Amino acid sequence: QVQLQESGPGLVKPSQTLSLTCTVSGGSITTNRYYWNWIRQPPGKGLEWMGGIAYSGSTYYSPSLKSRTSISRDTSKNQFTLQLSSVTPEDTAVYYCARGSILTMGSSNLNEYDYWGQGTQVTVSS
Repeated sequence: QVQLQESGPGLVKPSQTLSLTCTVSGGSITTNRYYWNWIRQPPGKGLEWMGGIAYSGSTYYSPSLKSRTSISRDTSKNQFTLQLSSVTPEDTAVYYCARGSILTMGSSNLNEYDYWGQGTQVTVSS
């Protein structure tokens, strides 16, 4: 059973960089054909795919967030990380990490993914 767990600070100040880690257990992030994604849901709004990192290490980003987003991984810890720079209160959201495939790349529907974490609330406020 694959499990994903998001972790990181729940409160970030405006203009700072938000950094979240997804720890994966029950499966390797380097296993062929799987893609590891970040998806968020602002309060009162729909889900938004932010980006992902493939089993190969290749990264993919939402065009609307690409200039502020960086996704990396630590294969020794079986973790992948999201960094979102220059945050504003509009980046306040529940952030999810999820496992999918090339077919789910770009999807904002969590139900299309194999597994996802419980989500972590991040609030951007001074």
